[in-house]
Amino acid sequence: MTAEITVPALGESITEATVGRWLKSVGDAVDVDEPVVELETDKVTVEVNAPLAGTLGEILVGEGANVEIGAVLGVIAGGGAAAAKEKRRKPAAPGPEAMAVQAARPSAPEAARPSAPEAPRPPAPQAARPAVSRSEAPLSSAVRKLVEENRLDPVAIPATGKGGRLTKGDVLSFLERSGARIQAVPPEPEPALELPAPEPALEPPAPEPAVRREERVRMTRLRKRIAERLKEAQNTAVMLTTFNEVDMSKVMAVRARCREEFEKKHGVRLGFMSFFLKASIVALKEIPAVNAQIDGDDIVFKNYYDIGVAVGTPHGLVVPVVRDADRLSFAEIEVKITELGRKARDGKLSMEDLTGGTFTISNGGVYGSLLSTPILNPPQSGILGMHKIQPRPAAVDDKIEIRPMMYLALSYDHRIVDGREAVTFLVRLKACIEDPERILLDM
Repeated sequence: MTAEITVPALGESITEATVGRWLKSVGDAVDVDEPVVELETDKVTVEVNAPLAGTLGEILVGEGANVEIGAVLGVIAGGGAAAAKEKRRKPAAPGPEAMAVQAARPSAPEAARPSAPEAPRPPAPQAARPAVSRSEAPLSSAVRKLVEENRLDPVAIPATGKGGRLTKGDVLSFLERSGARIQAVPPEPEPALELPAPEPALEPPAPEPAVRREERVRMTRLRKRIAERLKEAQNTAVMLTTFNEVDMSKVMAVRARCREEFEKKHGVRLGFMSFFLKASIVALKEIPAVNAQIDGDDIVFKNYYDIGVAVGTPHGLVVPVVRDADRLSFAEIEVKITELGRKARDGKLSMEDLTGGTFTISNGGVYGSLLSTPILNPPQSGILGMHKIQPRPAAVDDKIEIRPMMYLALSYDHRIVDGREAVTFLVRLKACIEDPERILLDM
């Protein structure tokens, strides 16, 4: 019994994906619903599971290849078929009667042995064999030539060809990784029968030219999609950024005073993001154009607040969405942000988690950024950039004090958001952060 591993449906707007990496090799045992291969899409990395238990019988599509929805990636051989195949491979043990007859009967070499010794026959001519052979599969002429010229052990080279065969690309990749240099070795001249060939004079080796080391890595589908969307935002929207700074003293005092009790009650840490998310909603309600988008000749005003929170992952930046954030409490927002952040780092985000945001918040301060100009996440019309909290001199009641300050940046689409509205948005957000009671009182 066998089953095909196929590319599943990945969302309405996704028609193809890229094979990221195979989690299993040919011959490995797999359980039902166990991940066997990862697919990279425009937005997420998806694991494809085994449809039944057995062994991975064949890999039809290699890593890095583009595949369409429904394409066959490989074949799973079920447990019954695998066991039957193994049974056919092993010869049956002889019974006791057969063993007795075999013991009494002379062995085949002894029965065929001639009475008088014959002169040894010269061995039949055979094709030249490589110095090192690979036990799993025969080598092609091109692969054998590379292996012999560079004195390599083909068993030590990872093979990616069909059926475990070693390809020329495998050998070249192995040589690049090991730092070996490919060179053509001319065949050694046969010495004359009368006199030995004269030994060449020893010469000092010529110095090798300095080589600049480079590594060429193919862009992942996610990275390509990020580049496309950022360039789309620059080409389509009229982006402008306005700045302000906020005193973080009161928010930090509230967080320090309530952190322990908050975590004990809700099971999640009290971070700064929930304060900024709630303050942004207050400002968005006052300046609805920042929460709108352009659709053709129309402006669509969103009366709901699905806030995207940018998260950095090893594969690139993703923006999962906190839906109906205006209806959530501080604790519910922190729980949701923690959950989305964990799913992003583990590559478990779904298409539902990544679509439909109306406004985005990006916190470059966690990486140490002091100031930046964030790029819009199309088709949204606004994105807030948070930055590092830095102690700086500030004028407080006609006195100079050292306060924990943060620069804020609002990038917006100037086609529908005026400068006055953008500045007012940041002023309202600043007031809510510097006096957190305004958030609770919706002031």
